[in-house]
Amino acid sequence: MTWLDLPENTPFGLDNLPYGVFSVAGAPERRVGVPVGDQVLDLTAAAAGTAAAFAPLLTGGVLNPLLAAGPPTWREVRESVREWLTEPRYADQLRPHLVPLAEVTTHLAFDVADYVDFYSSEQHALNAGAIFRPDATELPPNWKHLPIAYHGRAGTVVASGTPVVRPHGQRKPRGADAPTFGPSRRLDIEAEVGFVVGVPSTPGTAVSTEDFAAHVFGVCLVNDWSARDLQAWESQPLGPFLGKSFATSVSPWIVPLAALEHARVAGPRQDPVPLDYLRTSEKWGLDLTLEIRLNGHLVSSPPFATQYWTAPQQLAHLTVNGASLRTGDLFASGTVTGPERDQRGSLLELSWGGREPFALPGGLTRTFLEDGDEVAISASAPGPGGTRIGFGEVRAAVVPG
Repeated sequence: MTWLDLPENTPFGLDNLPYGVFSVAGAPERRVGVPVGDQVLDLTAAAAGTAAAFAPLLTGGVLNPLLAAGPPTWREVRESVREWLTEPRYADQLRPHLVPLAEVTTHLAFDVADYVDFYSSEQHALNAGAIFRPDATELPPNWKHLPIAYHGRAGTVVASGTPVVRPHGQRKPRGADAPTFGPSRRLDIEAEVGFVVGVPSTPGTAVSTEDFAAHVFGVCLVNDWSARDLQAWESQPLGPFLGKSFATSVSPWIVPLAALEHARVAGPRQDPVPLDYLRTSEKWGLDLTLEIRLNGHLVSSPPFATQYWTAPQQLAHLTVNGASLRTGDLFASGTVTGPERDQRGSLLELSWGGREPFALPGGLTRTFLEDGDEVAISASAPGPGGTRIGFGEVRAAVVPG
């Protein structure tokens, strides 16, 4: 129970309590906040007003100090917020620190240290292979032995709502004699799930799959924008560079792992059995349902539970060579794609490489993104008692270069 008047079936109930950073009109100072129902609790002010021991961690307008504090402090903060919102004796003290969600401006919640993007959906890998190599029927030979990834550019990870400028670069269409330079003609999205690291690790020390929850604070949504024509030409032989590094959008609210206990499921059966460092005894698949909307129209609903490699396996592989974790590291799942046509997580797949335009309302069609298009990715997960845990959305519009 709570003294708040929460909307029925709100995705931001007391079993969720994600964290973000916001400001309000006329007050540019950034505050740490927790959305609950259709309001945001100013956690910076609430912690100071209740003289909470963790209040100093919330004064910098960014989540990094809280992220670095580790699981005992994460639990303390979460338990305190739940107590404040359920015990009537706090109501009068906290009401002044509640702001309508519709009136806040959200910001990038944490300073991103490093960004790594994986390639962990078997269906996406199979689809991409079939699109680019129609005669290919198999995955790359290493795909089921290790989680493939590329190291992205932390400086171009941006907050939801930040316009995405159409990137320029070299592209060489199939059959052309030479490359040309200009704006990408095959601008795409990738619907992904991101994991935010809190506790760092020591350089030269691998992090095991069993230590996942000791380092990772929570989960967000990611749109890993992709210029497919730039990517195809430059990725010979190395991986993504300019085709990816221009923008990666992140949702404003970071859902803590503690809110996702009812969403945890066993990952897919892995064959062959992974090497020892990639094995885990815990269930860390997540039963998330994503929704992709293009100009407000639902075009796909990818299921995250089908991902072949889980987040603990990705973290273990990321560090097994001794690479260290830093507070604010972000690693993303790679495109989330299910087996059905309406579960594809990129326009590359939805249009099958541009060869099969898909329909939008009003008789419109798309293969890749046009200037002015707006993409919104949202997600939810099971919570206790039939509730749903909401992630909000990551949204951005394409503007001309």
